[in-house]
Amino acid sequence: MQHVRTVRAAYATLAVSAYTTITNAHQAMFAVGASALILLFVGIHNAWDAVTYHVFVAGTNRSKRNPIGISKSFLLTKTASSTF
Repeated sequence: MQHVRTVRAAYATLAVSAYTTITNAHQAMFAVGASALILLFVGIHNAWDAVTYHVFVAGTNRSKRNPIGISKSFLLTKTASSTF
């Protein structure tokens, strides 16, 4: 839930800074930079979560698959149905 709130806050800061450029451009640029950094850090955190999930959770069933990740039943059906 925090990821949703953080991203919404960053986009809200970006929208507010667009309106405040008329009166105070200097602070608006800092707000744009801060929201860009927040979105960058949230993106890095989400990528890290995806990698750790694939390494620790999805990687436990690798012994049942072949090295390229295609199931053996899929390979058997494709080789039996293909004609040369």
